[in-house]
Amino acid sequence: MKQIPVGAKGRFELVVRPEHLANQFKDTALPPVLATPVMIMVMENAALNALKPYLDAGESAVGTRVDVRHLAPTPLGMRVVGEAEVTDVDGRRIEFTVRATESSGIDVLPATTATIRLHSVQSSGTASEALQAVLASRGRPSPKGRRGPNHARFRRFKSPAGSPADGNGATNCT
Repeated sequence: MKQIPVGAKGRFELVVRPEHLANQFKDTALPPVLATPVMIMVMENAALNALKPYLDAGESAVGTRVDVRHLAPTPLGMRVVGEAEVTDVDGRRIEFTVRATESSGIDVLPATTATIRLHSVQSSGTASEALQAVLASRGRPSPKGRRGPNHARFRRFKSPAGSPADGNGATNCT
């Protein structure tokens, strides 16, 4: 990967379609406005676009942290513009300030309250290889063997008579 300068910028635009609405994307009880996960996708794509000129062949980036406030509803047919600016680079970890606005100029997300963190990875690998790269870049050991089926978080326990269970009399505990 080439050196990524603080201040590098990226942009991504999306016209809100029916499949982007909260009541279609998540739950029909929600209003017909842009779903927050779709807004986050717009902002992550803007961040990735800021990196693309600096990535080598076979490299990409994965999101590892998003801190977002979705402050205004965006209806069907509006254009959402995501803008990202690199604010910090530490090895493979890149942080951005992001902003999402709609074509009317109303902030959906103020730039002062949102950050996204990406880690660069080899895009030709598997999802587990991407996880390994992110953990390695954080100086953490591989999760392999740490969270297997015998780990307390994933143990199955017999449920008391009459309690909801998965059909086998066992329930997952977290």
